[in-house]
Amino acid sequence: MAQSNIKVAVQKFGNFLSSMVMPNIGAFIAWGLITALFIPTGFFPNESLAKLVDPMVKYLLPLLIGYTGGKLVHDQRGGVVGAIATMGVIVGSDIPMFLGAMIMGPLGGYIIKKFDQFIEGKVKTGFEMLINNFSAGILGGILAILAFLGVSPAVDGFTGALVVGVDWMVAHGLLPLTSILIEPAKILFLNNAINHGILSPIGAEQIRTNGQSILLLLETNPGPGLGILLAYCFFGKGTAKQSAPGAAIIHFIGGIHEIYFPYVLMRPLLIIAAILGGMSGVFTFVLLGGGLQAVASPGSILAILAATPGNAGSYVANISGVLVAAVVSFIVGSLILKTGKQSEDLDEAARKMQEMKGKKSSVAGSFTKQQGEVPASVQKIVFACDAGMGSSAMGASLLRKKVKQADLNISVTNTAISNIPSDAQIVITQEELTPRAQNKVPDAYHISVDNFLSSPEYDKLIDQLKNGHTTSKAEEEKRVSAENNTDSNDGLLKEENVFLNQHFSSKEEAIRFAGSVLVKGGYVEENYVEAMIDRDNMTSTYMGNDVAIPHGTEEAKKNVLRSGFTVIQVPEGVDFDGEKVRLIFGIAGKDGTHLEILSGIAITCSDMDNIEKMVHAKSAKELMAIIQSN
Repeated sequence: MAQSNIKVAVQKFGNFLSSMVMPNIGAFIAWGLITALFIPTGFFPNESLAKLVDPMVKYLLPLLIGYTGGKLVHDQRGGVVGAIATMGVIVGSDIPMFLGAMIMGPLGGYIIKKFDQFIEGKVKTGFEMLINNFSAGILGGILAILAFLGVSPAVDGFTGALVVGVDWMVAHGLLPLTSILIEPAKILFLNNAINHGILSPIGAEQIRTNGQSILLLLETNPGPGLGILLAYCFFGKGTAKQSAPGAAIIHFIGGIHEIYFPYVLMRPLLIIAAILGGMSGVFTFVLLGGGLQAVASPGSILAILAATPGNAGSYVANISGVLVAAVVSFIVGSLILKTGKQSEDLDEAARKMQEMKGKKSSVAGSFTKQQGEVPASVQKIVFACDAGMGSSAMGASLLRKKVKQADLNISVTNTAISNIPSDAQIVITQEELTPRAQNKVPDAYHISVDNFLSSPEYDKLIDQLKNGHTTSKAEEEKRVSAENNTDSNDGLLKEENVFLNQHFSSKEEAIRFAGSVLVKGGYVEENYVEAMIDRDNMTSTYMGNDVAIPHGTEEAKKNVLRSGFTVIQVPEGVDFDGEKVRLIFGIAGKDGTHLEILSGIAITCSDMDNIEKMVHAKSAKELMAIIQSN
């Protein structure tokens, strides 16, 4: 248990470091391109334009990291104080202060967050702006001074020691041994802690002094993963063999390394192939003088070529290192696959990969099992989501209406994934939840949707069901009885819980606002708000059609005191993982008493004309009337 907790803690730490760096990769690329083009050894040497290189790496990049780190902790105010504090480590050192920014940015956000919590409710009306501005300025200034006097020298010393260690390893030919740590770390999702916490900061200093860094090739080399996937192409079996070519393209060209992790998890011995491939690649880089002059992210061969110094020797070295790594991992991987029994459960391996990552994987859906035919005789369709009281209820309401219009006698219900009945014939879930649903009821026909409000899968399913099915009278009576027993309670939607013309800087701020309304209304306990945040982080509560329905996790049902709703109009929209949301329905459901009104909301929101009317409603009564008219 202790080892598991340590692994989770390191994963979270690595993910946090990554979250500071990844949003700013565009700036790293810009710096890399300017470096590659205009320095004296670049493609188009230009003394004037080359002056951009040092200020960007010394000031721009650390400030962006510091601001992002502070914002992750305490939104805009955290970002500002984090950037001020980061300026202290920048001015106090002559090297790029990426490590210092990763320390001072989050620390600045944390300090101002604790200050805001301390003074909450204690500031007299009219003094809020004064207190906010001066507190950020004073605390930021103090942190900048402390960073200049203490943190900057400490980071200087630490970075110097690491550089000496790396130089020693290079001089003694030991750098390839780093693959023994890096390759398994990638499979375990611990690579972010190594890559963004150590390799990139030291690499940036080496680029500044030497023009390139071999360290930036250690983790980003796509060769080991490519070799393993090619081995599956030739010697794999079943689904793994069929999917390996596509995965190889995504990995090598797209740079998404985690797509090959499930293939390794199916045959853990393949980690040996990854390690030996990585070591061979690093040895080749060292032997031929390979290196990059900018961070290559993602780890695509295209990104590596773009960040390679503009001379033939560097291109030969870097390409050779990638190819050697791929050939070695292919040979070793092929021997392992040919000499041992293979597991063909790629879905299970993908599920384990996502559990190890500790959050949604962007590629897990690539391994979803292919569905066969819709069952010939369908009696029960189940919508499932994590908690079973929000998104699944809305989806079930819409499909139930379509089933009724098609004159089909089929039960359509909703539930939490953990409670999917064993006799469910068709199960509909959001894309990222499908593997969990398949694990719960593997014999059911599973449908993945990305938009519960207007998915084309609904009409497609209705067309398929019309081809012929039978259902029992008892089952239909049971469905009708369940619907009739659902409490009709339009009183759940109250005028005082409708908020117009709201503005939010982030989805978390919007969700917390919705949660605070439910708490103040006596619908939920206070810790339900955090469960709403956790639920959205687990699977986005964006429903499509500019609508989000934040609600708690399944475990948080115990914190619901009674059913209630809040409706929040955001005319300018707020970003929910890349989707613009203009209507937010905060939900607390108790004993199913919220399902009827949720059904009405679902039907209303399935029509974009209704969405536009609600977004432009001038009063709470007007907005409520639009919902209640359906």
